[in-house]
Amino acid sequence: MNIVAQLEADISEVLKSLYDLDYEAKVEPTSSDFEGDFTFVVFPILRYSKARPEEAARVVGEALTEKCQFVDSYNVIKGFLNVVINPTVYINFLAENWSNYPRRQGNKEVTVMVEYSSPNTNKPLHLGHIRNNLLGFSVSEILDFNGFEVVKANLINDRGIHICKSMLAWQRFGNGETPQSSGKKGDHLVGDYYVKFEQELKSQTRSVIEEVLKGNFDSISEEVKDKAIELYKEYCKIEGEKVNKVKAAITDLVRNNSELMKSCQQMLLDWENNVPEVREVWEKMNAWVYDGFNRTYEKLGVHFDTYYYESNTYNLGKDLVEEGLQSGAFLKKEDGSVWVDLKEDGLDQKLILRKDGTSVYMTQDMGTAELKFEEYKAQRSVYVVGNEQDYHFKVLQLIMAKLNRSYAPGLFHLSYGMVDLPSGKMKSREGTVVDADDLVDDMVANAKERTLELGKTDAMSDSDIDSLCYKLGMAALKFFILKVDPKKRMVFNPQESIDLQGDTGPFVMYAYARIQSMLAKSNNSDIVEQLPKKLLPSEADLIKKIYEFNSSVAEASNQMNPSKIAQYVLDLAKGYNKFYSEAPVLKEESAILKSFRLKLSHMTANTIKTSLGLLGIETADRM
Repeated sequence: MNIVAQLEADISEVLKSLYDLDYEAKVEPTSSDFEGDFTFVVFPILRYSKARPEEAARVVGEALTEKCQFVDSYNVIKGFLNVVINPTVYINFLAENWSNYPRRQGNKEVTVMVEYSSPNTNKPLHLGHIRNNLLGFSVSEILDFNGFEVVKANLINDRGIHICKSMLAWQRFGNGETPQSSGKKGDHLVGDYYVKFEQELKSQTRSVIEEVLKGNFDSISEEVKDKAIELYKEYCKIEGEKVNKVKAAITDLVRNNSELMKSCQQMLLDWENNVPEVREVWEKMNAWVYDGFNRTYEKLGVHFDTYYYESNTYNLGKDLVEEGLQSGAFLKKEDGSVWVDLKEDGLDQKLILRKDGTSVYMTQDMGTAELKFEEYKAQRSVYVVGNEQDYHFKVLQLIMAKLNRSYAPGLFHLSYGMVDLPSGKMKSREGTVVDADDLVDDMVANAKERTLELGKTDAMSDSDIDSLCYKLGMAALKFFILKVDPKKRMVFNPQESIDLQGDTGPFVMYAYARIQSMLAKSNNSDIVEQLPKKLLPSEADLIKKIYEFNSSVAEASNQMNPSKIAQYVLDLAKGYNKFYSEAPVLKEESAILKSFRLKLSHMTANTIKTSLGLLGIETADRM
C-alpha cells in the first residue's frame, strides 16, 4: 500500500463529504518538532469550511480517523493537521519488502536526454565543471531510477576563437611540446597554452593601452585610430564607474587589433575554410584534450551515452532559419541578418543569423535540438548549464515553439549556481582555476591522511587502503557539492567535506560500513520470519524514513534536484545511528527482536547504498 497516496485520497474524500469540495489533498512529512507522521495544511480550504483553522483541522481530523483505518490519531497545531499512522502499517511494509527494496520504478516509456559537461577543448576541467558533471550524472541516475529512459549526452565545444588561442600559442611558443615529451596530461598542456596566449597578449598590448590612455596614438593602427581618439576623449571627460567601462573598451579595442589577435582570427577563418595545416594542428591538440578529459571523467565516475561536437553542429540550424523565414516566424532585416521577435513574450528581438550568413550560438543550439530529437525522440531534453545562460535557454524554447516543434515544451534548462572557493572566484584565462584532477587527487590524499591517522587499517592491504581512500575522497567531494540546491551559488570547502562527524559523504558511508560490519558478525541462523507487534520510537522513525525513499526519489526526479536525495540519506544515516544507540541488535536476547533488527539494519544498508549510488557515490564495507 502507498500510504501517502491512500492518505491523500482519503482526505480528498473527507473534504468532498464535509464541504462538497473537489480538492486534491496533499500531505507532507510532519516536522520532527511535532508528533505525527504526515501533515495536511487546512488553510486553502478555510473559505469552504467557514471555520477557524484549528476548528477546520479538528473536523477533518475526526472524519479522517473514522474513515481511514490506518490512522491512529491526530493533533492540531493552528492550521496544521498532524496525522499519526498505526505502526502495523510500517511493519507490514517491511514484511512485504524485505528482499527487494529499494527497487526501480516505472517502465521506461518516456525518454529524457540529459546534456552535461559540455567542456571547451582549450583547457582542462576545473571545479565549476565538477559541479556540472556531478549534477548532470546524478540527475540522470535519479531519472533512470524513477522510470525514465535516460540518454546521457556531452556537447563538446571544440571550435571557435578560444580554441584557436591555444593552437596559435602552441605553434609560436611550444617548440613541438607534446604530452609525451612534457609528461603532462593533454588537456593540461593545451590549457597551459591558452594561458600563455593571454599572457603574451597582455605583454604585447600593455604599453599600447598605457599610451592611448595618455593621449598618444602613434602605436595604434590607422583603421582604428579614430575610434581610439573618440574613446580617449570620452575617457578624459567622465568620472566614477564609467571610467572603468571606457578603459575596458579601450583595452578591448587594442587587444582585438593586435597582431596576435588578428593572427588568431585569421586562424579561425582558415579552420572554417579547411586549410590542411590548421586542421592538422586542431585535430592533434583536440586528441590530446579528449584523452585528458576521459581520464578525468574516469576519476569522477561519470560517463556518457553519446557525444555531439560543435564542429559538426554549428551550421545545423541554418535550415531551420530558412524554415522560420518561410513560415513568418523569423524576419530578415535590410542588412541580411535574421532575427526572431519575442516582444509578445516579454523579451526583445534575438539575432539568429548574422548578416554574412554565419551562425551564432542560438543557430547551433536550434539545429542540435532538432538533431537530438531526430536521433532519440526524447520527449524531454535537459541542459545542465550555469545560470548565466538562463536567458539563452528561455529564448531557445520560445524559438522552437514558434517553429511548432512538438518537443519544445520538453526543453528544460537545469540552471545551477557557480562554485567559489573560500578564497573567492576563479578565472580560466588567468590560470587561477582549481584544476579538477588536482582537486580529486587532493581529496583522496586528504582522505588517506585522515584514515591512516585513525589507525584502523593494519589488517588491510595497500591496494585496499587506496581503494577505500579513493571512495572516501570522492564521497566527500560529491556529497558536499550535491547536497546544495543546484540553484544556489556555493562555496566549496575541502576540509569541511571530509569530516566524519559532519553532514558529509564519509559520515553516511560510515553508517553503511557499520551496518555491514555488524551483519558480517551475524549468521543465517539469526534470521527468522517473525516480526514484533510493537516498535520502539527509534525503530518506527527508522522504518518511516526508509518508507519515504520512493517519495524522496520522486521529488528529486520532478525537481531534478539531487540535494533532496543527499538530505534524505543524511537523515536516514542519522536515524539509524539513533536506532543503533537505543536498540541492541547482536546482543538482543529475544530471537524475534534480534532477527527483526538485523533485517531492519540490512534494509537500511540497501537504502543507503542505493541513495548514495544515485549521487554517484560508491560505498565501502569497511572503514
